Amino acid sequence: MAGSVFDSQIYGAFFNPGEVGRLFTDTAETRAMLLVEGTLAKAQGELGVIPESSAKAIGRAVVEVNLDAAALKLPTGQNGVPVPGLIAAFRAEMNAPEHAQYVHWGATSQDIMDSALMLRLRQALALVEDQMTATLKTLAGLARSHAELPMPARTYGQHATPTSFGAVVATWGEALWDLLQELPQLRKTCLLISLSGAAGTSNALAPKAAETRAAMAKGLGLSDPMRSWHSDRTPVLRLMDWFLRLNIALGKMGEDCFGLTQSGISEITLGDAGSSSTMPQKQNPVNASALIALARQGSALMSALHNSGLQQHQRDGAAWFTEWLSVPQIVLGSASATRIARELSATITPQPENMLQALERANGMIHAEALSFALSETLPRPAAQATVKRLCQESSGTGQDLRSLAERDFPGLAFDNLFDPVQQLGTAPAEALRFAQKVEELGAADTTS
Repeated sequence: MAGSVFDSQIYGAFFNPGEVGRLFTDTAETRAMLLVEGTLAKAQGELGVIPESSAKAIGRAVVEVNLDAAALKLPTGQNGVPVPGLIAAFRAEMNAPEHAQYVHWGATSQDIMDSALMLRLRQALALVEDQMTATLKTLAGLARSHAELPMPARTYGQHATPTSFGAVVATWGEALWDLLQELPQLRKTCLLISLSGAAGTSNALAPKAAETRAAMAKGLGLSDPMRSWHSDRTPVLRLMDWFLRLNIALGKMGEDCFGLTQSGISEITLGDAGSSSTMPQKQNPVNASALIALARQGSALMSALHNSGLQQHQRDGAAWFTEWLSVPQIVLGSASATRIARELSATITPQPENMLQALERANGMIHAEALSFALSETLPRPAAQATVKRLCQESSGTGQDLRSLAERDFPGLAFDNLFDPVQQLGTAPAEALRFAQKVEELGAADTTS
């Protein structure tokens, strides 16, 4: 098996992270680091920190030079970071030592790599957001169309009370909606420039350190933290936490889809079903299974990443390396999950007849709660609950349905509404429609903006 399923020749099509995968290649990282170096030089040239002619030469070279990422393998193996090798190769390609000497002026490797990472994470967020929005629109359509389609709600894996399929879909979508609302603030507070020098003091850039950092942030379109965050990994942790919670929200959708397609339930069908190598009858919910697996993987990786927040002193190589091992996999996992969820959501088809049969199963005892509240109008609540519990036990023992037993003992009650699942949906239809409307308004705003 390949070291990563995301770029595997065998598994890559299944766990395909889409365009986000291009952001976590050696070439993409090299280009991002060069862009950071060029922007740093431009800011320093404008502020007089380095000669303006050198800044322009560096800026031109960043665009023109095409460094082979493979050339960084040996120096990175020696130094533990790619930046020294990158700078040496870039200076050599410039072939202008009078200007090349000002490359990387006052910065440290972590400044360049962290800033380059933020550039790529910004693009990853935008790509994932597009996939999320498409999925939300599909789910909104399902929620609206099936707002009043009754089905069993399940708690602890057992029938509880009736709900609607639209409300179930809305539950999946609301989690995505909330994550989408977090993005503006997350971008503002976590997509940060890094320019603090060797030990976070910016001493090599003084007295124009703050001005240089602000100009560099503006040039790259990132936020200025106005401090060093070399050993405060909160921005990275918060970004990865968002990606993980996205993964978990999609994993929840996968869990529900997986369960609703199980033999004996079959309340939805999925057009993504995979085949078995030996059992012709099998229709495996492979996309739903992938969402569950990706959520589990992300959770495990996040545990390792949390440990990278424990940094020794001003900079910590071991903790930083832990990020390198974890961050790309978390982001790629979330990107893969959003692509899979978009495809999966477009194939979900409810099976109303099976939902109705499930509601009628177990002698109609899914309506026990509604019956107990109806009896509470004439009996003390504890007595009403005890009475319905007794009737349910009798139903289980005799096979008689709950309604007939209730009609026998309480002939004066109006039973039609009590045992009609459409009348017992509570707020489920309203919640489904409210979710659908929110998403539809978002789409309308996008169209007019």
